[in-house]
Amino acid sequence: MHTYPTQAVVLAGGQGSRLRPYTDDRPKPMVEIPGTGTPIIGHQLSWLAAEGVTDAVVSCGHLAEVLQEWLDSAVLPLRVTTVVEAEPLGRGGGLKYAARSLPHPDQPWYATNGDIWTRFSLREMAEFHAERDATATLALARPRIPWGAVETDEFGHVLDFIESPPSPYLINAGVYVFSAAFTHLLPDQGDHERTTFPRLARERSLAGFPLPQGAYWRAIDTAKDLTEAAKELTAHGS
Repeated sequence: MHTYPTQAVVLAGGQGSRLRPYTDDRPKPMVEIPGTGTPIIGHQLSWLAAEGVTDAVVSCGHLAEVLQEWLDSAVLPLRVTTVVEAEPLGRGGGLKYAARSLPHPDQPWYATNGDIWTRFSLREMAEFHAERDATATLALARPRIPWGAVETDEFGHVLDFIESPPSPYLINAGVYVFSAAFTHLLPDQGDHERTTFPRLARERSLAGFPLPQGAYWRAIDTAKDLTEAAKELTAHGS
């Protein structure tokens, strides 16, 4: 019988410079998906709550007051605490700083980047994490390449054109399950992907959970991503 995490950290402090002018007056997670009337973080918090999360810590940075005002006025499906770094701590330091405000420091927790819009079973990911006795597990996505690909044979003859094929490589999808012990392995300042993750990989304590076939995932980095997300939302009818 697995115990699923009920707490999560959302990293929402990025400046989102590639999303300007949308981020001129709001942080990246406060940008709305066209047609939904809800900012990215609103979709994230709804998803987390649907997956059994009761408490979320939102790590703010750029234009933190805009995000905090929205959280204070919104009707939210879970309890939310915000933290603001007094100085930039890096991604790993930011995670560690935010994790100190989790209500159950002796229990596992989820984390997600504030610019990810996705839907899949976090409970399945937590089971995967527990079955492998991992210290940390990251979700893995296979995004579509934004260009058309050309297939050739061994003689250089063009055989076919493939529009936006899936990438042959898995990428870090920006969603995580962490054991309670992981918090203490994070740097006080700096990037955990350059320090903690490589260390855990060498120790075979880092697991990768491929997103299930058909699961929706998109990183909102540019204005084009917003447009594509709106199209996909309409196509899925949700």
